Formats: sequence, C-alpha cells, structure tokens
Amino acid sequence: MTTTTEKGYFGEFGGSFVPPALQNVLNILDEQFEQYKNDPEFLAELDYYFTEYVGRKSPLYFAENLTKQCGGAKIYLKREDLNHTGSHKINNVLGQILLAKRMGAKRVIAETGAGQHGVATATVCAMFGMDCTIYMGSEDTKRQALNVFRMELLGAKVVTVDKGQGRLKEAVDEAFADLVENYENTFYLLGSAVGPHPFPTMVKHFQSVISKESKEQHLAKEGKLPTAVIACCGGGSNAIGAFANYIDDTEVRLIGVEPDKAASITEGSPGNLYGFRCMVLQDEEGNPLPTYSIAAGLDYPGVGPEHSYLHSIGRAEYVTISNEEVLEAFQTLSKVEGIIPALESSHAVAHALKLAPTLSSEDSLIVNISGRGDKDVEQVFNMLK
Repeated sequence: MTTTTEKGYFGEFGGSFVPPALQNVLNILDEQFEQYKNDPEFLAELDYYFTEYVGRKSPLYFAENLTKQCGGAKIYLKREDLNHTGSHKINNVLGQILLAKRMGAKRVIAETGAGQHGVATATVCAMFGMDCTIYMGSEDTKRQALNVFRMELLGAKVVTVDKGQGRLKEAVDEAFADLVENYENTFYLLGSAVGPHPFPTMVKHFQSVISKESKEQHLAKEGKLPTAVIACCGGGSNAIGAFANYIDDTEVRLIGVEPDKAASITEGSPGNLYGFRCMVLQDEEGNPLPTYSIAAGLDYPGVGPEHSYLHSIGRAEYVTISNEEVLEAFQTLSKVEGIIPALESSHAVAHALKLAPTLSSEDSLIVNISGRGDKDVEQVFNMLK
C-alpha cells in the first residue's frame, strides 16, 4: 500500500503552501533529501551514529508483569526512552543534521513543546559544532524547565515565545518566521511529521527505524506479526515511525492515541495549517482552536498529513485518552514494570491497558514508549500532591 498519491501529498492532505522564497528553500531541501536518503555513504554514517551514539537497537521488551495484571494480549514495549537524550526524537535529528552538514549549514533552528526535540537538536548541534536556536512557548518553558536548562547546558539559545497560549503552536509560528527571514543561512530542523513538503516525508523516513526494528524483533520473539501497534499522536512523529513498516500489513491494527482536549483527528476537520493540509481543530473561519494536554508534546491543534490520510481511508484507528487516564497509566507502568514513561507515551500505555483485556493470549500489542518520564516527574508530583 502506498500512501503518497502525488509527491508531497497523502490523498487530499499534505502539499506545500508557502511564499515563493521559502518554497525555493524547501525545493532545495527536497532535492538534497532525495539525493542522500538512500546514498550508501550517508546511510553508513547514520547507522554508525545510531549504533555508537544513540545506542540502537532499542529493545522490544515483554512487559510480563503488566500483561499478567491486565490479562488478555501480551504487551510489548518498544523502548525508545532508552535512546541517548531519552526519546525517539534523536532518530530524526541525527538524520536531518547529517543532511544539514552536507548542505553546508552553519546555523540550525528548531521548535519544541515537551523539550525532548529541543534537547535532541541541541545535542547534535553541540556534537557537530553548529549554532543552535530553539523556540519554545512560555507556558512550556515553565512546565519543562529542566529541559530548558539541558538545552542551554548543551550550548543552545532558547527563545521564549510569549504570544498566544505560549505553547507548541506559537513556537512553530516563530520558527517558520525565522526561516522566512534567514533561509539563506539557516536549516530548520523540524521535529514532528508536520509542515509543508518535504518535512512530513523526511521525518517519517528517519523515524521509520522504530518499526523496522520492532517488526524484526517481534517476528524473532513470536514468529508472527503483532495484533496491534499503539503510539501516542500529537504532530505524529513517533506514531508514523512506529507504523511505517506495518502500513502494508493490513492485518496489523495501527492505533494512534490523542489527548481528548487536543484531538486533531478525532474531533478536527480538514483544513490548512502552517503551509500544509491536514486534520485540524479549527473555528468556522479556519483559525486553529486552543488546545490543552498535560503532555506538552501533544498540545498541538494539527496532525501530520499521512496520519490524516490513514484515518480517512480507515487504515489506522485514532482514539482519545483523558488526562486522568494518562496519570493512572503513568503510575501503573512505573509501579508494575519499574519504567517511568513520558506523559506523551503514557497516552499509548493507557489505551493498551484498556485494549489488552479485550483480546486473547494469542494476541500481542506493541506499545511505543516514545520517551522517558524524568522530565515529567516534578509536574506529576505537583498534580498528585
């Protein structure tokens, strides 16, 4: 099954609707990505850093205690939280920074919500000696203060965005404004599978290592494909990476889990957002609606175009989880398996806790633990006390 109906499009979703000067920059980026994505030397360098710097392969861990507690399907955890910098974000930033290096870029900008993409970007910029600026909403800098310090410790300049709700949406606005002004010397290292072409395609390509590994690992352990793959879904980078190598395996259920108050697919409608078409939470005039999630990384009114398309054709399912259910899952996985998941990942865990008991012991679920919860411990402590 191919999900790209025209270059940069997934059905009616995707595309690139930006000013001509920026379009020229994106065209060059697309050409460079196409040139290098299958280049043996590029892939060998990426594999080297995946293995030696990130610590891949990440394990596919059988959560035996959680499985016994739930009953029903076996639950496997894809441990992206064990990557260097603590999340799946490092996969994409390594791919893009190697591309930026080949394009001669000296300055990198990025946006971040939960801070994990910002930390990963600051990390690779430190390693490759590039100037790094990270845009982050003022509300997010407060609830993820530790990650702000980590970015600054790594040498990045963190720009606090006070506009609007002071969240991920406003950070993306400012990052694109910077790119429009400085496109001649700046590489925008976008963190999720959103934005105008080629960003969604590029992010999926570098994140697909998650499902490539999990498929091989599950086949080795169980001798068959999993019943379902479950991942949290905000912009959708970890989810599209977790789904990528199963899209053609139609017997495998693909389940994206959204926050119930930032449910772009479940509650949204087709619209344009930041230069591309996707499912978006919007008012009657097409303006993005305010959102809220206790997981800063999912607090976004839109979603990647390929997720929008997979939903429209019924290939993937998208469900919602409440903040209360997320907190319960956060505590359950911590107590039962000794693994503290990120609040983002806790959405996927929460749905697995509901789904597993409805299935048989012959079934198995892969839950993508996209990040570790160290960054969220203080926030959860304040919410629970």
